[in-house]
Amino acid sequence: RYSKVRDIYVPGPTWGNHFNIFRSAGLNTGVYRYLDEKKFALDVNQTIDDIKAAKDGSIFMFHACAHNPTGFDPNQNEWKAIAKAIKDKQDIILFDCAYQGFASGDANKDAWAIRYFVEEGHNVMLAQSFAKNFGLYGERIGCASIITESQQEAKILMSQMKTIVRSLWSNPPLYGMRLVTEILKDPSLSQQWHKECKIMADRIILNRKLLVNNLKEVGSKKDWNHIIKQIGMFAFTGLNKGQVDRLVKHHHVYMTEDGRISMAGVNT
Repeated sequence: RYSKVRDIYVPGPTWGNHFNIFRSAGLNTGVYRYLDEKKFALDVNQTIDDIKAAKDGSIFMFHACAHNPTGFDPNQNEWKAIAKAIKDKQDIILFDCAYQGFASGDANKDAWAIRYFVEEGHNVMLAQSFAKNFGLYGERIGCASIITESQQEAKILMSQMKTIVRSLWSNPPLYGMRLVTEILKDPSLSQQWHKECKIMADRIILNRKLLVNNLKEVGSKKDWNHIIKQIGMFAFTGLNKGQVDRLVKHHHVYMTEDGRISMAGVNT
């Protein structure tokens, strides 16, 4: 609202509500290439090409881990290549971190990309959610963080953010915030939380393997190995809208129109 930056780029595909959020903030929302739909794999080279083609100083939004909906994340070398392209263009980074701990099962590992960009001196903004990884979905708990170069810059940003949120929610609910704070401040509770995140992540990873094995056992000729290669709560099946409609109509198997399913909800 207060800067000259008006262009933000999100991965194709991404969580649908990203478009609503950014457009309501007055930003021009573009899409950078992320998923190679023919190979059904991440294509970082195309991502970097689109970063280079964008206007200098643009905002690029990345999923910190467990990309929604594809489940494909860059590896560390790919993140480094992306970071270099971003720095060369003096772009601003916005990380959406909604599933920390639910990707690899290690909250620190899942935060690697964020920390690397900060260490490399990037302009980083972070939108962090605790709704899923703390089991507080109905509380919509989260945290907005901005890395600045100085305390003075931080004070200016804080002043502007207070002005914005005053007209939106004025004062956030305290219940969920206090629960998360209590868990993270207490060493014993924090250790238990990390352990339980690992249990949940391992279960999701196991569900992926079981689903693919069961599909093979019932005679499916399609290559479903991309489901095992993906990570996080969701699986991007590769099914088109017509196939999804058929599953819903004839078999009462439900998923989003783009073929996304929640692996955490697969129990049969």
